Amino acid sequence: MSGVPFHYVDLQAFAYATEDERRVEDALRTFLPEEFAVERVENVGHHGDPIVVLSARVERADDVRHVLSTLATSADLETVLDQLDRRVTDNCELYLYLDKQSAFRGDVELGAGLSFRAKVEAYPAKKDAAVANARETLADL
Repeated sequence: MSGVPFHYVDLQAFAYATEDERRVEDALRTFLPEEFAVERVENVGHHGDPIVVLSARVERADDVRHVLSTLATSADLETVLDQLDRRVTDNCELYLYLDKQSAFRGDVELGAGLSFRAKVEAYPAKKDAAVANARETLADL
């Protein structure tokens, strides 16, 4: 795969008051290249509980390739490929939700806790073209 038909990948996870923030960051880092910067924003929940939002935007082709290669290790990859038409929006964005606990262990599974959003290149910028590009790229990994 010489080029990567993705403009960027956004990864995000919430660290709730009942969770160890470092472990949540480690789960997020499962997908990121080494030493990649993770942004940290402190928020407050509905009941006054602290919530830390950890996020990273990956834009360089090699880094995007790293994230996608990690995603491709998932046993759920076939499910993702089968559901691409539902997971890619009309704005050519691919959405996945990944299991935070599994990511902390270094595994990649669909689930809850980590959000994955990727802007898929498509010319013309149509959903069908984005689905085709995403399918080809993920299948080749």
